[in-house]
Amino acid sequence: MATFEEPTIINPKVDPNQGSFVLKKTNTAELDRQASFAEQLVEEEKAYRRGIISIKDLIAPSVLQVQPDHVRLGNKFLRTVFVVTYPRYISVGWFAPIINLNSTFDISMFFYPVKTELILKQLKNKVGILESQIMSDAEKGAARDPLRETALRDIEYLRDALTQGTEKFFQYSLYITLYGSSIEELDKLTDTVEDIFGSRLIYSKRVYFQSEQGFNSTLPLNDDELGIAFNMNSSPIATSFPFVSSELTSDNGILYGVNRHNNSLIIFDRFSLQNANSVVFATSGAGKSYAIKLEILRSLMMGADVIVIDPESEYKHLSDAVGGTYINVSLAGKSKINPFDLPRAVGSDTTTEDIIRSAVITIKGLIKLMIGELSYEEDSIMDRALLETYAKKDITPDADLATIEPPVMSDLQDILEGMEGGLTLARRLAKYTQGTFAGLFNSPTNVAMENQLVAFSVRDLEDELRPMAIYIIINYIWNIVRSKIKKRIMVIDEAWWLMQHEDSARFIFALVKRCRKYYLGVTNITQDVSDFLSSPYGEPIVNNSALQLLLKQSKSSIDLVQKTFLLTEGEKYLLLECGVGEGIFFAGSKHAAIKIVASYTEDQLITSDPRQLLEIEASKKEFADELARQNNPS
Repeated sequence: MATFEEPTIINPKVDPNQGSFVLKKTNTAELDRQASFAEQLVEEEKAYRRGIISIKDLIAPSVLQVQPDHVRLGNKFLRTVFVVTYPRYISVGWFAPIINLNSTFDISMFFYPVKTELILKQLKNKVGILESQIMSDAEKGAARDPLRETALRDIEYLRDALTQGTEKFFQYSLYITLYGSSIEELDKLTDTVEDIFGSRLIYSKRVYFQSEQGFNSTLPLNDDELGIAFNMNSSPIATSFPFVSSELTSDNGILYGVNRHNNSLIIFDRFSLQNANSVVFATSGAGKSYAIKLEILRSLMMGADVIVIDPESEYKHLSDAVGGTYINVSLAGKSKINPFDLPRAVGSDTTTEDIIRSAVITIKGLIKLMIGELSYEEDSIMDRALLETYAKKDITPDADLATIEPPVMSDLQDILEGMEGGLTLARRLAKYTQGTFAGLFNSPTNVAMENQLVAFSVRDLEDELRPMAIYIIINYIWNIVRSKIKKRIMVIDEAWWLMQHEDSARFIFALVKRCRKYYLGVTNITQDVSDFLSSPYGEPIVNNSALQLLLKQSKSSIDLVQKTFLLTEGEKYLLLECGVGEGIFFAGSKHAAIKIVASYTEDQLITSDPRQLLEIEASKKEFADELARQNNPS
């Protein structure tokens, strides 16, 4: 058998020592071994990389299914809607109802600039055609065509704007990809979006047999795979801009804060709205009292009278700084308010009988807070006893309210003791006339509200008495307000105390509804949102408050706040994550993200920070000591 030597491959190599070419032999078996080793390395590298999780693996959905009219992405269903035509006129912010929908969707806008020279040439040809048609109709004696004349005017205006450079021309594409948890939810959301477009005479269509291309066109890849555009100049395109923030700047009013979207000033006059009422919801420490004290300070500068119900003596520092009247209502205090007080003046549209009837209803609400619910029989006895109590002091429908002396709680007790069936009610009232709580409700009124700022403190009252005291104070304030019409603001801090009881909540609601006639704005502040809104009168009070301020909210109450104020998901998370003094400011139909800002001097007057207050007191003491040393150098 013949044998052959294994073939060799001759490879030229450079010998660095000799600088000349030499021939070296390489065995083909060695080459095969090296190739096999390289292939093995490649396979091992592929296997290794298959075991590595990349960012694509993390964000990729579990399934992608393309259907003619929608795409299934994981457990979500997607559909793309595109705009085909627009009306001749379109208002600024027309896109806001779509953007503010409380749903998940993606929006893509594509702008394709068109050369001005090309558009001017086409518009010139179009003008010639329209003018010839109009002239032809005139020569024939036909009626003028308003559509052609309007089109001619629009084209001439656009030509002038393009020539002057004030307008540019674009091809504009607008796509919206909607998300739903089911096909039914997706269809419902699509119908809603199409209805909103249709209400503005904007014609839109759903993507068919291009659902994947529609989805890709709304991804943040800047890739327009649909290519459905509409010719439009820059002015109407600007109305579609999605990032539109409300401007709440007016010529009159006070500074509430800074718009966090565009850094503009939020200047507003609450008395310019349909009513001057407001509500403030925030968690503890979110800055709600700080914001209201800042509003009070600035409102005083604008000439408004301010009345404050202060449950924690937070407003005393401000009251002392501006020379206000601070009234401490307590069992041992000297300041007393009689719940039987009536207004001293009667308007032309209100009779004395109406005032007495209203006072009886109000006092019955107070008595229910004091002694609990009344049966139908007890309610009737109490109603009759209250009328007789007023009559005992000659307060009848024919009386002159300017000269009367109102009764006190012990007078009501005397009447009840002499009435059939009233003895039990009189005994239940005894605690407030002769017993432990006698010093609060059984004395004539000795406080005055002649100052521009009047604050009532109930901090030193027991929790059991606090709702009753606040009720009496508000009733007294309401009587003063009705006696003389004047621009006033009433602040009820921690209003949830009153919302816990139906009669006091009903009284607050009636006050909020009627105060507009007397030039009064009521501000309700609360940190316990659930207690406030769970009352049957909570949401009506909110609806009758044209001014609303939402600061940082807790996770337990954010869903209730979102439902009440119709917040979007973005606004919901803004209220969960915002800092102190930040939130959302509502004024009528407008709202904007706000940051409360104060000057250094204002901050020193309105702060509630105990550490800062101690520093201020220390500075005052140091200044007083220095002044004393200067006056007595020896």
